[in-house]
Amino acid sequence: MAAPVKNSADLTIFQSALRAGRLGPYAYVALLGLRQYDPLTIDAHVRKGFAYSAFERFAKNVELPAVRLAELTGIPARTLARRKEEGRLAPEESDRLARVSRLFARALELFEGDTVGARDWLSRPQSALGQRIPIELAATDIGAQEVERLVGRLEYGIPT
Repeated sequence: MAAPVKNSADLTIFQSALRAGRLGPYAYVALLGLRQYDPLTIDAHVRKGFAYSAFERFAKNVELPAVRLAELTGIPARTLARRKEEGRLAPEESDRLARVSRLFARALELFEGDTVGARDWLSRPQSALGQRIPIELAATDIGAQEVERLVGRLEYGIPT
């Protein structure tokens, strides 16, 4: 029998804040390895372009293969290889990565910190989204907002 996967420090920080009821609106950046939750600081990081390590940390934290995360953030494989070499994502890539992180964090909230449950839900077609896959809707801001609205309805038991 395989040993259970140990949570990363980033995920543990997020889950601890969730359990303590101290999860602020920008806590999702903990999944990227950031520790400053001020929106203007996050904006500055996005505009500068996240360090490539934020991409790697998020992939590890949510146990998504880098290839899949690159697809979700719209980064072609060759571009991703260049970004790794350069050590930094472009601002628009960073913005898309932040959006995917925000969506995953909302699913983690819905599933009370259960990464497997959150990842599974995000990866399956949802009838309330017209049988669309929630994580794929993160490709656009409007799609991500719709998934976040659905999470909110589910949290409050509002029929979908």
